[in-house]
Amino acid sequence: MAGCNPQPVVNAIQVKYADNHAVTITGIDAAILNDIDRDSVKNWQSLLAIYRMPADTDMKDYQPIQPGKYLVKDGGLVFTPDTAFTAQQVYFARFYNYSGNKTLWQYIKGNTSKGQLHYTDLIFKP
Repeated sequence: MAGCNPQPVVNAIQVKYADNHAVTITGIDAAILNDIDRDSVKNWQSLLAIYRMPADTDMKDYQPIQPGKYLVKDGGLVFTPDTAFTAQQVYFARFYNYSGNKTLWQYIKGNTSKGQLHYTDLIFKP
């Protein structure tokens, strides 16, 4: 068909809890990982931020970012919080998909608006 573009391949982002000191995030495009890793600013939170899940989940957009360190290792991203994860506390990783709002067809269908960032919340529990 003329004018049809194939849908972009979306990586399956996964968060795996390693221990009470770290989580591993896999499925992020290797080019993106390496590009941000080379950046001297290393602003990982603009791509993937970790948060505590509040008791009222309607308030999750207003939570402060969990401080910690990010490290690229074995094709994944390892996040180690400044303070250990709390047992029985639910957390979520918010992955911002910057390529999610680049097609004109998404605007036409009304799935996105100009300036809107797409993100996926991945819930995990230590």
